[in-house]
Amino acid sequence: METNQYLEVFIDESQENLQVMNDRLLALENNPNDLTIVNDIFRAAHTLKGMSATMGFEDLADLTHKLENVFDAIRNEHVPVTSDVNDVLFDSIEALEEIVADVSNGGEGKKDVSAIVEKLKAIESGETFAETDNHTPKNTNLKLDQFEQTVIEQAQTQGQNVYHITVTLSEDCLLKAARVYMVFEVLEKAGEVIKSLPPVEQLEEEDFEESFQLLLVTEDSHDDLTSKIFKVSEVQDVHIEQFNIQAHQQESAAKEEVTASTEVKEKPQPSKETEASNDSSDQPSKKQVGNKTIRVNIDRLDALMNLFEELIIDRGRLEQLAQTLEHQDFRETVERMSRTSSDLQNVILNMRMVPIEQVFNRFPRMVRSLARDLGKDIDFQIEGAETELDRTVIDEIGDPLVHLIRNAVDHGIEMPEERKQLQKPQTGQLLLKAYHSGNHVFVEIKDDGGGINQEKVLQKALERQVITQEQAQNLTNKQTNELIMSSGFSTADQISDISGRGVGLDVVKNTIESLGGTIEIQSEYQKGTTFLIKLPLTLSIISVMLVVLQDETYAIPLSSIIETTVIKDQDIYKAHGEKVIDFRGNIIPLIDLKDVLDVPQSDQTNEDQYSSVVIVRKGDQMAGLVVDSFIGQQEIVLKNLGNYLKQVFALSGATILGDGDVALIIDTNALIK
Repeated sequence: METNQYLEVFIDESQENLQVMNDRLLALENNPNDLTIVNDIFRAAHTLKGMSATMGFEDLADLTHKLENVFDAIRNEHVPVTSDVNDVLFDSIEALEEIVADVSNGGEGKKDVSAIVEKLKAIESGETFAETDNHTPKNTNLKLDQFEQTVIEQAQTQGQNVYHITVTLSEDCLLKAARVYMVFEVLEKAGEVIKSLPPVEQLEEEDFEESFQLLLVTEDSHDDLTSKIFKVSEVQDVHIEQFNIQAHQQESAAKEEVTASTEVKEKPQPSKETEASNDSSDQPSKKQVGNKTIRVNIDRLDALMNLFEELIIDRGRLEQLAQTLEHQDFRETVERMSRTSSDLQNVILNMRMVPIEQVFNRFPRMVRSLARDLGKDIDFQIEGAETELDRTVIDEIGDPLVHLIRNAVDHGIEMPEERKQLQKPQTGQLLLKAYHSGNHVFVEIKDDGGGINQEKVLQKALERQVITQEQAQNLTNKQTNELIMSSGFSTADQISDISGRGVGLDVVKNTIESLGGTIEIQSEYQKGTTFLIKLPLTLSIISVMLVVLQDETYAIPLSSIIETTVIKDQDIYKAHGEKVIDFRGNIIPLIDLKDVLDVPQSDQTNEDQYSSVVIVRKGDQMAGLVVDSFIGQQEIVLKNLGNYLKQVFALSGATILGDGDVALIIDTNALIK
């Protein structure tokens, strides 16, 4: 049977079934006696096994078959759900994800799953077993997640060397941990260590034989590094070779779940599935239209959107002509076309919007695994997973969030003993939250950990010459916090394999800014830290209120506007030297857009002593924007300002009006502090 035509469908549905298995297994860990959860996992595994066998992916089918047997034994109450059993089940799902990722990347879906299969067989037969290799690497090869690969790719792009280093200590070495520390200290002065195998915690506990591996980003040459490492006593052998990220990507799939393929998806409802759910028409990867579904490639949606943008510009021109010409039939025709195109616009935009839960779904298991590895108790909560974003943003935001969450788990939340000494609950709180505000989506990563020690940050910044002593004296708290996102900056006292070594937050910032977003840090020492990411709704068509400033037209997104009003100048007050007004019992600041945008002032005085004001909001905060006059509401095509103008304050883009003029779009979120 020719299977190529079904490969894309197979990848989509495999990822969906794996997500169901992952989500429900997390639920099963908290409710080990709830057999309905086991039934959900069993059905997803059964579906995946059948599809894998049909497509000819034997390793995938074999592992899923053994996994299915274990879940069958659990639901028949032959096998209890214990912590050790859960660990093997999670490892099995991770292996399945790697196989599907390999298939998605054009591979053959081959993987040695014999070790995991043996453990599953042992569980199925009721044997008790111990994780004998709990403190040894699962693989002798360094495995990189997507974020670490991105860091290495950027380093190579900048002309830096990336070396795979294997260091072997003497067999009679007595203080192995001390020698490891000295090797790391040498390498730290030469560059940045991206990864170690075994992980640093095992190296510190001397839980390894004689050899350990490292990935290093450096400017130094092969020979220089070799001589420096050999200066550490009791180092017997050093092997250094250039690390080829392209070859690595071809040989192994990324550990993290790959970004969902280019199709519009909806959240699965596993608890309502039936045994007959093998029918692909019931799978949740399609956009629902009544009881029928169809898969749409994102490239086709992009082409459709581009054509529709041109239609909107022409529609604006026709509406202007209709107001000018005294022709009733022409006006009615334009009005009908406007209504039809508005309906078409809603359909196109909804097709591109997908819930951010597609990204969030990967994190509960990741936090569980990291917390167990670090010996921390963490209560991880997700809010606003139903918040929708354009598909292009969804595809890019995953890796930055991975690093920020790892950073919170590793560096943010303290160990239980330390939290107890600080009179905090031993269980740390970590919140991942998404919500709409105005023309943006905000994503928060909030922890109740140690926060940012600003004195330590300034000290490190001065040591690394990130800032001068004079600059340090004039920094605000916000600017001090943002220093941790400088390239290569790190305040970690100990090397960590969890969240990187100072080569991460700058990459996070660059990625978010490349999407037209921003990242802010709010932190209180010993109380916690919040990373606030602001992302634009990259919907190309938005509704705005057109306003006039002097002779120029500007657009304010309608989603940010509460109302428009006209106020008397005598109703404007002063508070702390700033203009404010009383809006429905709330004192809100008044911002003159002419001052903000440096619009030339006219010599004419305001004889009427009235001001036109647009009341806007950002979350719970409000402000009044003073303009000369209102034109009215209109739907516009949002255009990027380009690299040269992307840092302009309070402007988020531009649009082409029906008469060919360009109107700048006001970023109201930037105006409200």
